[in-house]
Amino acid sequence: MRQVVLDTETTGLETSQGHRIIEIGAVEVVNRRLTGRHFHQYINPERDIDEGAQAVHGITADFLADKPKFVDIADDFVQFIEDSELVIHNAAFDVGFLNFELKLLKPARPMIEDLCTVLDSLLLARRKHPGQKNSLDALCRRYGIDNSDRTLHGALLDAEILADVYLAMTGGQTLMFMGEQEANDKQQSDQTAALELNVSNLKLRVLQASPSELAAHEAQLDALDQAGEQGSLWRRLSTAGESQP
Repeated sequence: MRQVVLDTETTGLETSQGHRIIEIGAVEVVNRRLTGRHFHQYINPERDIDEGAQAVHGITADFLADKPKFVDIADDFVQFIEDSELVIHNAAFDVGFLNFELKLLKPARPMIEDLCTVLDSLLLARRKHPGQKNSLDALCRRYGIDNSDRTLHGALLDAEILADVYLAMTGGQTLMFMGEQEANDKQQSDQTAALELNVSNLKLRVLQASPSELAAHEAQLDALDQAGEQGSLWRRLSTAGESQP
């Protein structure tokens, strides 16, 4: 299964106000393992950046002045995400902006929903942790993910952190750090260790069945003998064991 964990940064909050994407970051996960392939691009939005948005991501219009426009990177981006499952935190926001950019192209490209499936990790987190904070930072704290480098939002860094969070949240983080055979060996070793028990100092009490319990047991076996043509399995096994040399 191929997944692409994605994040964007924008000039503001609303496409209805003409706000645009200024950064896309995406990392590839195949069969729940990070492959090392990624897509990262700063984009010249051809407009100003809201002060509130700039305070979040720290990206300035001057920095973006010589960066490519979305039309210049659109084909490479589509090729990277096509036929994957996109994993996005608060997917409606990012997908809305991506579709807005795709609609502006001439000719317009297919919408994100036509290119891939989309999994919203925020909705997943809310189902798993109802009534709790489920921001990316909150999930990092909950799952022990190191986000100490995240002083400002950045699309690629946030995508990498979200990949760690998503794999931890869905129970597959172990395979990120070791090969499949190594993971299987570790699991088997852990299970063996869990089964090892020192019984040398244990004093076990042996309880014998009482005469009334033995009589009730025999009565139950008699009832089973009468109910089936071959008799009770217990007595057949007992008879076979007694016949062994």
